[in-house]
Amino acid sequence: MTDLYVSWSDYHQKIETLAVKIHQSGWQFDRIVCIAKGGLRVGDIFCRLFGQPLAIVTAASYGGKDNRQQGEIAFSQHLSMIEAELGKKVLLVDDLVDSGVSLIESLNWLKARYGEEIEEVRTAVIWYKSTSKIAPDYYVDYLPDSPWIHQPFERYEQLSVAQLAQNCPDYTSADV
Repeated sequence: MTDLYVSWSDYHQKIETLAVKIHQSGWQFDRIVCIAKGGLRVGDIFCRLFGQPLAIVTAASYGGKDNRQQGEIAFSQHLSMIEAELGKKVLLVDDLVDSGVSLIESLNWLKARYGEEIEEVRTAVIWYKSTSKIAPDYYVDYLPDSPWIHQPFERYEQLSVAQLAQNCPDYTSADV
């Protein structure tokens, strides 16, 4: 398996490219649902660009050494959203689709809980790996060799706030 390293600049550019692809498709949606954690940044930027409300579903399936082992998926009990109604046309976003399990199960989770409200759901990710069991409706990069993607925020999974404070030259106790 190869590795793909992504800078903050490249990461944000890919989110913007994904937004433009969706815009150019002409599809109109009334809610963005992001899959946390990976889809949080995508969802945040999209809700600002498209002017649509954001809802968050939390899902977790990776753990182990360096968060690289996929296990059984677990979901939050509820969507986090301000409005009482989900919406009829939902854009479900995540950072990537690897095996496809998270995206498939997120679609199933939404349909089981909000199926009567939803008329249509489309999916969008930055990276679509060839190992996925599902093809997203929108994506930026198709990855035929299925590399491990090193995203710019990954360093925070190995760093504690205490370590950060030790290495942060701009922080002093007088700032508190």
